[in-house]
Amino acid sequence: MIVDFAIYREGRRTEGPEDLSDALAEARAAGGFVWIGLYEPSEREFDLVTEEFALHPLAVEDALEAHQRPKLEVYDDSLFLVLKPVMYEPRSDSVSTGEVMVFLGDAFVVTVRHGEGAPLAAVRRRLEQEPKLLVKGPTSVLYAVADAVVDHYLDVAGELQTDLEELEAEVFSPDGGGSRYSASRIYTFKRQILEFRRATVPLAGPLTRLAGTAAFGTTVPFVNEKAQPFFRDVSDHLARVNESVEALDRLVSDVLSAHLAQMTVRQNDDVRKISAWAAMVAVPTLIAGIYGMNFAHMPELHWLWSYPAVIGVMVALVVLLYRLFKRRGWM
Repeated sequence: MIVDFAIYREGRRTEGPEDLSDALAEARAAGGFVWIGLYEPSEREFDLVTEEFALHPLAVEDALEAHQRPKLEVYDDSLFLVLKPVMYEPRSDSVSTGEVMVFLGDAFVVTVRHGEGAPLAAVRRRLEQEPKLLVKGPTSVLYAVADAVVDHYLDVAGELQTDLEELEAEVFSPDGGGSRYSASRIYTFKRQILEFRRATVPLAGPLTRLAGTAAFGTTVPFVNEKAQPFFRDVSDHLARVNESVEALDRLVSDVLSAHLAQMTVRQNDDVRKISAWAAMVAVPTLIAGIYGMNFAHMPELHWLWSYPAVIGVMVALVVLLYRLFKRRGWM
């Protein structure tokens, strides 16, 4: 459905005709542009927008189906950018992603939002309070959306860094590291990092093109060349995010390796303790087994002190083994 629709002239919002074709013609005549915001539109709802703005069918298909990787596509009459906003849920310490598609033309912007957490409403309000930026045309909307999405990446990266520090404290604590739930939490955290990377890493290429720093420094159509320094700034922020995400991924892998090493060491300790106790039980069992064979001719069977002597030998050997294992750290 259409959540917002307006014509912008000289950086100011004005209400225009409801007919999209008339609104576009009016915006072109006045040197302004039309900005339409859509939220999870159906194919039928999107048909009118597609027809009036001559959007490419492949881009329209991507916008309707969603579940796209961040990318930048250039068509004859428009530019198509896919962004994946990332949301952090403090209660569950989890990361989820939405999608924002931006169609950019000579005098129009169409934004399509899927999922929650996309900052489009806040971006529109901020731009409407900055006419000097909005007067730059559709490029200003593209920049503001990309900047808002990437800036929020930095916030999410900070939250994940805090979660990782808490996870490290739990794993390396004297009691927490051996918890059977620790491996599950580490693996779940690694999945969150992977979800985050799927949103941030593929976006580097499109922002590089928009910043004019791609191969051969080619200019992207429908994007004002004067906006390239602003896109370079967004690209630099994204590079910081990707470095942070890469560091988080390495650290959580190291934490998982350390946890598994701890578990192995503790299992070895347990095995040694069990072996030590088994050895101490085996000695008296062996002696008792020998004297329980009931042969008629065995030494010391009729000696008065045979029973106390055998018991004493058992106790002495067990004490000797206990002290030996204790000295070696097995007990």
